[in-house]
Amino acid sequence: MSIWTRITDALSSLTAGESLSEVFANLRTPPERSVAFAIAVIALGAKMAKADGQVTRDEVTAFREVFTIPPGEEKNAGKLFNLARTDVAGFEDYAYKIKAMYGDDVAAPLCDLIEGLFHIALADGYYHPNEDAFLTRVAEIFGLDDARFKSLRAQFVPDAERDPYDVLGVSADTSMEDIRKAWRKLVRETHPDQMIARGVPEEAVKLAEKKMVAINRAWDEINERGAA
Repeated sequence: MSIWTRITDALSSLTAGESLSEVFANLRTPPERSVAFAIAVIALGAKMAKADGQVTRDEVTAFREVFTIPPGEEKNAGKLFNLARTDVAGFEDYAYKIKAMYGDDVAAPLCDLIEGLFHIALADGYYHPNEDAFLTRVAEIFGLDDARFKSLRAQFVPDAERDPYDVLGVSADTSMEDIRKAWRKLVRETHPDQMIARGVPEEAVKLAEKKMVAINRAWDEINERGAA
């Protein structure tokens, strides 16, 4: 059974008039985490796609870059996107329900989710201030501290403030030994097997590719600065 069929089954469990946000209360057990993750990224992504005032073709296409959507499943993915986009519940309600769904096991899975949203936000080549405000608020609800959010943002947003130390979540005065440890820890966390173990569906592990490039580039740049 594909994840898209499982998503459809999860949505069909909602009673008439119930918000999509209620689906997260039914998907708390680990075996269903991959379904919950996919629904969470698409649902919050649909809300965020309107944050800059419009839903572009690029943002919709970005879902195909985050998730592998096989032929014949586009309809199910599109149905979920449109359901979230038109749902009367706000994105904060979604975020609180998603946070509650993960309970105490929040750090890595919620960071993975935020990374998916960054990917969608930047699909049109522009990081809108409203998208930044949206993601900042979601991260706040998820309980991610400023340093972790700054690190995630630095990995995805190619602006003038990007700093390799931010990417690795360290400061410029951190010892090279500790920076190496931080880099290795991020590399381990970004391995597809680790992501799948956290509940990221196999259809979305391509998220690791872009993150790994940013992590290794930051490490190389810091090494070059140290050798200069």
